[in-house]
Amino acid sequence: QVQLVESGGGLVQAGGSLRLSCAASGGTFSRYAMAWFRQAPGKSREFVAAIRWSENTAYADSVKGRFTISRDNAKNTVYLQMNSLKFEDTAVYYCAARYLAVDRDYKAYSYWGQGTQVTVSS
Repeated sequence: QVQLVESGGGLVQAGGSLRLSCAASGGTFSRYAMAWFRQAPGKSREFVAAIRWSENTAYADSVKGRFTISRDNAKNTVYLQMNSLKFEDTAVYYCAARYLAVDRDYKAYSYWGQGTQVTVSS
């Protein structure tokens, strides 16, 4: 059983930056694909970024060039560096894990964190 704990959310002005962290425990971290999803009020959960154990990455078009996902297997932690934040990035951000392969569908992920709020003021 994998446990995920996110941190790093907060309030930031448009154009600013935040870095989210997700600490994992309870599994062989390096074997899991890790992803970030987000959910704004009244909207469905959407894919943001994902990274495989090999550090191959995937991004949603809406964040490409602004967000960077990375992982530190020695620390069992995945990060999401968010730059040039926009009002529309406001959402609860969730960390998720699944075995081996990345997927852009949130239903494919077995393990989830509790979420961290990111609010971007315009």
